[in-house]
Amino acid sequence: MDWGTALWDQHDAIEKHTQLGLDLADRYVKFVKERTDIEQLYAKQLRALCKKYSRRGSKEDQDTKFTNQQAFQEVLNELNDYATHREQLADNMSVSICTELTKHLYDLKLERKTLLVEVKKAQQNLENSFKQLELAKKRFEKEWKEAEKANLQAERAEQDSNSTKVDVDKARQNAHQRTHAADECKNEYAAQLQKYNKEQNNFYHSEMPSIFNKLQEVDEKRIKKLAEGYRLFADTERKMLPGISVCLDKITAASNKTKEKQDSLTLIEQHKSGLAPPVDVEFEDYSQGIKPASMEAPHISRGRIKHLFKKNKVNHLYTHLMLDFAICKNVGFKSYLDHPPPVEDFSHLPPDKRKKRLQERIDEIKKELHKEMDKSNGLGRMKEVYEKNSQLGDPTSLEPQINQIAHNINKLKGELTYVTVLESKLSPSQLSDDVYEFDEDFDDDDDVPAAQCLALYDFDGASEGAVSMEAGERLSMINKDQGDGWVHVRRINGDEGYVPALYIKII
Repeated sequence: MDWGTALWDQHDAIEKHTQLGLDLADRYVKFVKERTDIEQLYAKQLRALCKKYSRRGSKEDQDTKFTNQQAFQEVLNELNDYATHREQLADNMSVSICTELTKHLYDLKLERKTLLVEVKKAQQNLENSFKQLELAKKRFEKEWKEAEKANLQAERAEQDSNSTKVDVDKARQNAHQRTHAADECKNEYAAQLQKYNKEQNNFYHSEMPSIFNKLQEVDEKRIKKLAEGYRLFADTERKMLPGISVCLDKITAASNKTKEKQDSLTLIEQHKSGLAPPVDVEFEDYSQGIKPASMEAPHISRGRIKHLFKKNKVNHLYTHLMLDFAICKNVGFKSYLDHPPPVEDFSHLPPDKRKKRLQERIDEIKKELHKEMDKSNGLGRMKEVYEKNSQLGDPTSLEPQINQIAHNINKLKGELTYVTVLESKLSPSQLSDDVYEFDEDFDDDDDVPAAQCLALYDFDGASEGAVSMEAGERLSMINKDQGDGWVHVRRINGDEGYVPALYIKII
């Protein structure tokens, strides 16, 4: 069943129905656009949320080793990727649904408008044909009445004895003319009626059904395209589900990476000093004139001069002097003094740990210095280009940036110098024989201790590079305190390591 057959007389209903269908399609396009706007806003808010709660601060804070903090950062990273998928979903919906459906609706509206114009044109033609039929009918009616009147007058003239032959002939001739004119109007009316009936039959059985069927096709295309838009609404989001599921799975995996015991051990590793808790304070019996040995200030003997050097090696003091000389020669003494050392020198850590942290800081400074040098080289090349062609730019405009970068480079060199000196104190530089020559009479024996000492307290030596000891134990001092609060000792069993300087007493 089609519209042309079943709805041949429902032109207004068809026109209203097709308009409502197009309005529904327009509403759906607006609905999808608002949905995409919501997705875009949602993604934007998610990104802002991730940025708000991401770690900020020093590099050390950002490189934390606690698993629960790392897991939270991974959650934020995956949520940021999740926001990217929401943005992509909005873009895909906008292109596949809104853009395509809007273009299709434009074509449907244009086709519907053309068909409705054809309907109005056909109706107008039928109305004009009907008007011509009515005019032919009225002319026939008028002429027929005039013919009947003329025939009646001719009969009266024939019956009237007073009428002459001329009057009778005249009346008969007028009646004949009127009757002939009436017959012509009758034939014209019959022809016009036949034409109208043919046009009416074509209008209701051919022309209008054809147009209504085309309107039906237009509406069915609209419904089919709208249904496809409904399906794309679900399929577009379904295609994004694997990526979204990956983000959610990674968040779940991040939660599984949190290890409470490992975080506890990490905190211990970062902050454990290795020192034993203080022992009970001993009773000082001044009435006996006795002062506990543990309260005496530790004393460090200078030792023999020959232990300051080793063959083909330089002691700490000489190494520091030579390093400072090289720094002043390469960097500049004034530049070195203009940049004070950083506040954090890791002096609270044992020597091995301190050396490791200082080396990490040296690597960081070198990376920053390399970046600044690249910037300086780039600005230098740009300045040369400006000097060769002034139309490209003013060379003097680069001077502030060049000066600032030069200042940054000098500052980084000063900091690198200071940290290098600190690191070298913990690990003396190895110099070649052809640069430094020493007296062969210097003792090459590494096993001779600088002094003997006595342990005042127990020390567990749990830190890296440290050695344990018990109160009252005799120890051999290998290297004295270098200012960091630690002393290198050897136990009777041969174990070597660092112990706190305040935990021993030189004897």
